[in-house]
Amino acid sequence: MSHASKPRHGRSRRSAACLIALVLAGCGAEPPAKPEASAPVPVSLVTVGGAGSAETRATGTVRLRRETPLAFVSDGRVRSLSVREGDVVAAGQALASLDTAAIDASVASAYADAARAASELERQRQLLKQGWVPKARVEAAEAGASAANAALTAARFNQRFAAIAAPASGVILARLAEPGQTLAAGTPVLVLGEFASGFVLRVPMTAGDAAGLQRGTSGIVTFRDLAAPPMAARIIELAGRADPRTGTFQVEFALPANPALRSGLIADVRVARSAGSGSIAIPATALFAARADEGFVWRYDPASRKVAARMVRLGAVTQDGVVVSSGLQRGDLIVAGGVDRLIEGQLVVPVKPAPAA
Repeated sequence: MSHASKPRHGRSRRSAACLIALVLAGCGAEPPAKPEASAPVPVSLVTVGGAGSAETRATGTVRLRRETPLAFVSDGRVRSLSVREGDVVAAGQALASLDTAAIDASVASAYADAARAASELERQRQLLKQGWVPKARVEAAEAGASAANAALTAARFNQRFAAIAAPASGVILARLAEPGQTLAAGTPVLVLGEFASGFVLRVPMTAGDAAGLQRGTSGIVTFRDLAAPPMAARIIELAGRADPRTGTFQVEFALPANPALRSGLIADVRVARSAGSGSIAIPATALFAARADEGFVWRYDPASRKVAARMVRLGAVTQDGVVVSSGLQRGDLIVAGGVDRLIEGQLVVPVKPAPAA
């Protein structure tokens, strides 16, 4: 039995060896070729340019630079208001007054208290000379007289400012009270826009828009409905902190004198970003995996014809694209679109000349 089985085992071993040889040698055929590399992906490229051609655009409201709320310094009932919104007034012109009956009475009372305190002080001094009272009594009388005189001064101050006069020539921007109304001290009655301060355009901007601006930067202002002709403006104020309600920074542009300007006009401003700001603009379609103020782009290497991911820091979004403050240099080539088709080290082929970003 064992001798009869040996040939079968020998044949099996020879068949297995032949099969392995055929697999390894391919039965005389050539070894299989390595898998081919993936074909280059066609892409559109852009050349990253300077931000000198990029613009920041925003909308704001025209105001007189000094718009002063006017109020009475004491409580009282409004007796008269001689102006309305839009009225032009001259410096020193009477604008409003309080009913002074109560104020006049307080002045008379304070005057009487001051006279009584002065008389008591004199009496205590005479008694001190005669040795009838200690010096402390005189000192108390002096303190009482000083307090009475201070109260008289305050009452006269309220009497003096029971009327409101224009502190400068200008225009009444708001009338916030009416005759017969009782107001607390300090409640605004009128808002005066002072002509001498000039007109400004106040524009809320995001942190990214405001970051590249500085005092003296020029812009072009255009007005809605052609309410005034287009004019040049320059930045004179930049807010040091954001508005807690909106998160925006107020930027103030000085406007040239023009009779067509009115407080409340809506205007658009275009500001060319300085090339020296270090920022550049790229198409929004070139970004991927963007979050907060960071994102990625595919940077193209002409030597290897491959792309590599580059992280960039993002700024404002403008009509010219997204401002990038770091991560790229002028002259870099980046993929302009279809970024989701690419992977790190992908071989690509440009499909058209690269225009400037």
